[in-house]
Amino acid sequence: MLSSSKVTTILPVKDMDRARNFYEKSLGLTPAGPLEDGTCLFSDDGHHGIQLMLKPEGSPSGNTELSFEVEDITAELKVLESNGVRFEDYDLPGLKTVDHVAESDGQKAAWFTDTEGNILCLHQIAG
Repeated sequence: MLSSSKVTTILPVKDMDRARNFYEKSLGLTPAGPLEDGTCLFSDDGHHGIQLMLKPEGSPSGNTELSFEVEDITAELKVLESNGVRFEDYDLPGLKTVDHVAESDGQKAAWFTDTEGNILCLHQIAG
């Protein structure tokens, strides 16, 4: 039913200019432009999108908000770090990162936060 529908993740932000700068300059995403309601949309091929919504009193969920699937997590991690992105390290029961990357069930994953505290992830499916 919904398998061919466009999907947009909506993220709360407290400072639109700061957040938009992070998504454009640090992550390299291209904005589709500000929308009439004051939100900012980043869209790829028209099937997936990220929309930033101004929520001055809002707060992140504390869980991973979205994950970018990449072909080479190590290479992407290095590029993003060179753009100022700081990756998290975890040492929890069932989740331990080594050089920022956790491996489990045929996947590799690395987490970071945006300027607004939203938790984002890179993941790579083992080949």
